[in-house]
This record gives sequence, structure tokens and C-alpha cells, in this order.
Amino acid sequence: MKIKITGKELKATEAISEYAEKKLKRLEKYFNGENEEIEAFVTIKTEGNQKIAEITVKVKSNTYRTEVASHDLYASIDKNIDILEAQVRKHKTKRERTNNESIRTVGIIEQPYAIENEIIKTIYYDIKPMTPEDAKLRLQEKEKIGDKFYTFINLENSKVNVIFKLKDGKNYGLVEPEA
Repeated sequence: MKIKITGKELKATEAISEYAEKKLKRLEKYFNGENEEIEAFVTIKTEGNQKIAEITVKVKSNTYRTEVASHDLYASIDKNIDILEAQVRKHKTKRERTNNESIRTVGIIEQPYAIENEIIKTIYYDIKPMTPEDAKLRLQEKEKIGDKFYTFINLENSKVNVIFKLKDGKNYGLVEPEA
């Protein structure tokens, strides 16, 4: 990791430089598989009684940037690292999710012969996080093609739920796990 520390109206002491470098090392674990060089630019400055730390991290074509003001320069650097870590995790999670969704496909496997009391049809599908109301709307769309239930991850409790249409044809039921 290449790190450049610059001070504006504030001298970047050896202690501050070492502290920033030590904290920036935390980000390397997110890029251990990347072959590109990681570049970090730290700018420290003072405005009034506030100490401002601005950190920009460049990896491949991605740039992550934060700027935090505090009464303590070390606290500003700590907060910046926490924010950068969250940005990197969010970006990597989003990229992994996109890659996984492009790999997964919906498939139906049916066996051409009838066997009694056996599972003869398997359907694979993605489970997406959403509210029960959104799941109800999604089920209404799918009812047109004959689906009778919809499985989703409930955003309110992060558990797998199933929504289905009741026999009265007007109302819906929701299956939630207890534990």
C-alpha cells in the first residue's frame, strides 16, 4: 500500500503518520485478492479549533473518500477508517451479489416418469429481502402464471417468510418461523 500524508497549515508529525499508516493497514484485508496497488492519500488540516482528516483510497478503478472533523486529529482518522471500511464492505458486497446473481439461474428439473410418493419436481429460485407488502405485490404478479406462494426474506426480521393466497381468494397468509 502506498500512503502519502500531507499537512495543510498543520505539520504531519511522525506519530500522526505512523498512526494513519497503522490504521490504513486495516483496509488491506479487503483487497488481498486484488493485484492492483492500493494508494492512500491522507490530508490533515486545521480550521478554527477543528482538526480535519481527509482520506482518499484508490484501488483499481474504485475511489473511496472520507473527510471528518473533530477536536482530536486521532479521532478524525479513526472515524475516517471506520467510514472507509463500511464503504469498501458495501461495494464488495454489492459486487459479489451482482456476480452471484449473474451466475445463478432459475431451473426446473422434472422427471418424465411418474413415481408415487416421491419428489419429482424441483424448482430453484432466488430469495430476495423485501417487506411483506412488497412480497404480496410480487405474488399478485406471479399468480397470473399460476404461482400460489412467494418466498422472501422479511426485511423487518431478516427471516425467511412465505406469503400465500387464502382459499377465499381475497386475502393473504404469511408463514413466519417462530425462532
